[in-house]
Amino acid sequence: MSLAAISTRIKQAMDAHGRAPGSVQLIAVSKVQPLERVIAVLDQGHRLFGENYVQESQAKWPDLRARFPDVAVHMIGPLQTNKAKVAVELFEAIHTLDRPSLAEKLAKLAQARGKSPDLFIQVNTGEEPQKAGIMPDAVDGFVAACRGMDLPLCGLMCIPPDAEDPAPHFAMLAQMAARNGLAGLSMGMSSDFEVAIAHGATHIRVGSAIFGARTYA
Repeated sequence: MSLAAISTRIKQAMDAHGRAPGSVQLIAVSKVQPLERVIAVLDQGHRLFGENYVQESQAKWPDLRARFPDVAVHMIGPLQTNKAKVAVELFEAIHTLDRPSLAEKLAKLAQARGKSPDLFIQVNTGEEPQKAGIMPDAVDGFVAACRGMDLPLCGLMCIPPDAEDPAPHFAMLAQMAARNGLAGLSMGMSSDFEVAIAHGATHIRVGSAIFGARTYA
């Protein structure tokens, strides 16, 4: 697979479901990818990337931003509260706001800086005990609490359970977002992004299908 092939599939899915041009953003997930692969995708003109680890991003992106100043990098992995201060400086958006303590920390940092990355609340749509995220029945209250802290919420994010049909999870997320007046839907990965686009995804996260298989050291 490649960036061009994924872009073609995205356009086909958007056309099939009557999505407006520009309404779906592709986040190229560059975590643990060799630098030369990331630069190759940058050289093809892509400018939106996703990372899972603060330290890896710190090491990688400042130099790349100097070369490609119009790039945007989103945090799509779990964020430890003690890494939040670095994260708000590094990322244009954080897709993994998943607990009150992190919301409080991000609110304090936003007050101190006078600005904040865009924020997506991670929802545990499958109610999986091992997975991060706000439980579905607590989403409305958490959205209200975050708004009470003046946090710039722009949407919801989910990662459906591995063995389940993702469609009901995407539909649930879309309903929760609409109910709370949130436009952003960060959902869909390499295996299911067409289904996510059908259910209104605004941000899809695709990694190995663009860059090739990851090799974890």
